[in-house]
Amino acid sequence: MDDLQHETLERDYFEHDFGGEDLQGLQFRRCRFLRCSFNRADLTDCRFEQCLFVESGDLLGCDFSYATLINAKFSDCRLNLARFTGARCFGAEFRDCNLQGADFYRASFANQIGINHYFCSAVITGCNLTYGNLSQLILEECELTDNRWRGANLTGASLRGSNLSGGEFSPELWGEFDLRGANLTRVDLEGLDPREVSLEGVMIEAWQQSQLLAPFGLIVCGE
Repeated sequence: MDDLQHETLERDYFEHDFGGEDLQGLQFRRCRFLRCSFNRADLTDCRFEQCLFVESGDLLGCDFSYATLINAKFSDCRLNLARFTGARCFGAEFRDCNLQGADFYRASFANQIGINHYFCSAVITGCNLTYGNLSQLILEECELTDNRWRGANLTGASLRGSNLSGGEFSPELWGEFDLRGANLTRVDLEGLDPREVSLEGVMIEAWQQSQLLAPFGLIVCGE
């Protein structure tokens, strides 16, 4: 697809296998990728705008397993049930996307610079992550604002230092992941017990104090 590097593609793809292909830098707009596989494809710097990756009634979304998604950008896309198993996602962006039920098992948003040294880069904002699998995922110091996390699997995940402002969490998620140093402004903190969850360095707003102090039986009046 070398001759298409600067063309914005608007096409439909059905049961197409992009597996192992070099798709670097391609731009897709309002495309439908139904039951397609991007397994081990190189999607570095790709752009997907208003694309559909699943059809109503499908039990599985598109397969991005072990794909290279470095600096790839997804905007206003439907990625329900997509599989990102083992994908390299450093610098990837998901904005206003439906990622309900998406599986990020062993996906990596980190750049390893030493045995025990790494840094992350990701933007996931305005997305529906309900029932997604993000267990053990490392998303530290990333922009993760205004997402729906209810019902997601965040067991063992690290969101340390990330901006989680405006996120929607279900009470049972607190304690499942590391949120030290995170920005939790504009978040409903119901069910978050400071006695059980480390809140070191966490940023909140004044109105959220009453929720955090409720487990202690304290009532906050005024500001």
